[in-house]
Amino acid sequence: MHLKTILFIKPAIIFFFILLLNGCNSGFLKPDWSKTAEPDGKKRARQNVEEGKGLQLFKKDETGGNFLFASSNPLWRASLGAIDFMTLSSVDYAGGIIITDWYSDGNQDESIKITIRFLSNEVRSDAIDIKINKKICSTLNNCTVSEINNDLNFKIKNKILKQAAIYQKDLDEIKAKNRPKKSAITGKER
Repeated sequence: MHLKTILFIKPAIIFFFILLLNGCNSGFLKPDWSKTAEPDGKKRARQNVEEGKGLQLFKKDETGGNFLFASSNPLWRASLGAIDFMTLSSVDYAGGIIITDWYSDGNQDESIKITIRFLSNEVRSDAIDIKINKKICSTLNNCTVSEINNDLNFKIKNKILKQAAIYQKDLDEIKAKNRPKKSAITGKER
């Protein structure tokens, strides 16, 4: 082997082991002897995953909660469910907008396009803004587009809010169920 290769490999191996040993700092090797261990290995592994235990190379941010997963937002999920029969033209969770493609229910001369803007993540009536555009074509190239504000806006918004309230309730129940309990004796979370 060449001297340059050896001089490169040794520091790389040392750096790798330093990173590996850094994971031992996370509490992975500090057992809690006050609890009795689950005898079934699969249940114990599942419990460790649920509690967030495991080998980690770098310290985990304990603040939590900042993520952009649309599946965790009840309004977003309910909106997609309400317009699931329409094809989507543009969807941007970070920007808070869903735009459908033109939809026609049999009549080729008339079609609608729905735009849903999210003004808040909270399940409230003023958290979403729904705009419906209607396109009427007299000939192939002669079309007029106008915004409509009728009963359909209310029906879509009502359907979204009802379903979002159900999703929010389910989410709150899951959070309450998974919330750590405090010991009456020590006052510490268990």
